[in-house]
Amino acid sequence: MKIHILGICGTFMGGLAALAKADGHEVTGSDLNVYPPMSDQLEALGITLTEGWDPAQLEPRPDLVLIGNALARGNPAVEAVLNARIPFTSGPRWLGENYLAGRRVLAVAGTHGKTTTASMLAWILDQAGLEPGFLIGGLPLNFGVSARAGGDVFVIEADEYDTAFFDKRAKFVHYRPQIAVLNNLEFDHADIYPDLKAIQTQFHHLVRTIPGNGQIILNQGDGALRDVLERGCWTPTTGFDLDDGQDADWQVKLLEPGARKLAFFHQNEELAQLEWPLSGRHNALNALAAVSAAAAVGVDPIAAIGALETFQSVKRRMELLAEVNGIRVYDDFAHHPTAIRLTLEGLRRSVGSARILVALEPASNTMRAGHHADDLPAALVPADHVWLKTSEAMDWDPLAILSKLDGAGRPRRQTSNLIQDLLDAAKPGDHVLFMSNKGFGNAPTRFVDGLKEKHA
Repeated sequence: MKIHILGICGTFMGGLAALAKADGHEVTGSDLNVYPPMSDQLEALGITLTEGWDPAQLEPRPDLVLIGNALARGNPAVEAVLNARIPFTSGPRWLGENYLAGRRVLAVAGTHGKTTTASMLAWILDQAGLEPGFLIGGLPLNFGVSARAGGDVFVIEADEYDTAFFDKRAKFVHYRPQIAVLNNLEFDHADIYPDLKAIQTQFHHLVRTIPGNGQIILNQGDGALRDVLERGCWTPTTGFDLDDGQDADWQVKLLEPGARKLAFFHQNEELAQLEWPLSGRHNALNALAAVSAAAAVGVDPIAAIGALETFQSVKRRMELLAEVNGIRVYDDFAHHPTAIRLTLEGLRRSVGSARILVALEPASNTMRAGHHADDLPAALVPADHVWLKTSEAMDWDPLAILSKLDGAGRPRRQTSNLIQDLLDAAKPGDHVLFMSNKGFGNAPTRFVDGLKEKHA
């Protein structure tokens, strides 16, 4: 079958293209901006890419068009598909009905930690010899690709964002997993959902699709998720939590403040300890969720914990970009105040009294709209200094928010000025963290280059 993908350079759709190609289909695609690294990955697979939405890309006529959720009515390529009556569907629906059907699907859902937890789970299964396939909304450093075909077992990052302009359900309702990790749940995606209850409804739609002989791996300490299951649950549930939380089946104990050494427990019996380079309570819980899910498909928990010793994290998840003249520079995918707070708290516990300098770009639709603006000051408390990238798209006053940081915050409209401020401020021993779920004008790399030039 000849499949053309509109919006192919997004992480999800690009991964989908790789899976379709591996499944024997002829795949082409287009996007508004075709650029590395995704364009390089796709072209290496022999996938022809077109930049832009010219309807001519639909000649010769494909058998099927997969339309990404960033495209809407009025897009020239979308209108051409509809007018020519070319068969079309969404990426999630095609994936669920064609690629995942017949496989053992392990889905990882939640507001935070989906990419990291799914990457951990895929690595554990890989090291156990199960040769898992996966589709993850990031780049797991252990694998170097965001998607691969694999065998019978398949790990998927289960996103609650909407499916397509013609299907406003969450993507994850199409995946029909046997094992589902419900990691956490908060209000997000304000451009799609009016409130938390609307997102809880989508999560309950997911719960309704999980078979009775499957399993739900539940963050037992998350009240919003417990409320979801109270609406009805037909699948056995096993809980995980920190050891100071509720009496969950699976628990993890932080053996040092930075959470770089952990102890894992199942039904109050210690299984093993783990020393690893990741930090933070959130990553400890992510690891516990991955171990629990792997156990649900028969992986020995002690072996699973051992596999995490060689887990290399995910690109742009507290990724250490460089160390120049004793200044450590990180790139982090930040989209929500809770994620920002957990990341900074984990870093603070790891580095002690060393200075933490943060450059933050509030780039998600929800944060730009100001839904979480009041939560930002508390989230940024662990930082010593904060530079906030402002834009005309922000519907809130950054000065009013930064004023709550007791002089530690500074707004900057121009990325170049922000970078220069950081170059002037950073000194040996500092930890400089760039936080954004968008491109940030390539600020992390530009800053590293500036440091190298300054200290040449």
